[in-house]
Amino acid sequence: MKDQTVRNKTTDLSQTEKILEKYKNVRGALIPILQMVQAEYGYLPEPVVDLISERLHVSTHEIIGVATFYAQFHLKPRGQHIIKVCCGTACHVKGAKKVLEKLSKTLEVSTGMTTRDNVFTLEEVACLGACSLAPVMMVDEDIHGKLAPDTVATVIEEIKESGFPGTA
Repeated sequence: MKDQTVRNKTTDLSQTEKILEKYKNVRGALIPILQMVQAEYGYLPEPVVDLISERLHVSTHEIIGVATFYAQFHLKPRGQHIIKVCCGTACHVKGAKKVLEKLSKTLEVSTGMTTRDNVFTLEEVACLGACSLAPVMMVDEDIHGKLAPDTVATVIEEIKESGFPGTA
């Protein structure tokens, strides 16, 4: 199958072909296939969903339904760094919404969206399990706690200066 172009980018379907070959005749393999595809591409590109639909004889609507049911799957490209702001009870009480608003303003992106340069994706989550550090955010695997709206820009600058790939 040829590569397909989406939004001026070509999606190489060869990796999807290999994944589908591995699960060729395996019933109930949709979720493992989606997991492997997402690990490869970082999200589930539309041409890939179409190919999976064709090969598994499952409608794209069903695949999208599965992908949107489980929080682990993403239908849009995500940033190189994922920022998760906890808005659970302890964090909420200590001002997480104001931290989230300041992050949104600093990064110039709405919650649930990715910055134009594809460096950061900003997400709101129910709990990160670090209540004693409230309010808390996680950048990739690193926890940043006891945040305040006026310290958020500094944290982002530190991340950029730390040499994280894609932030220089």
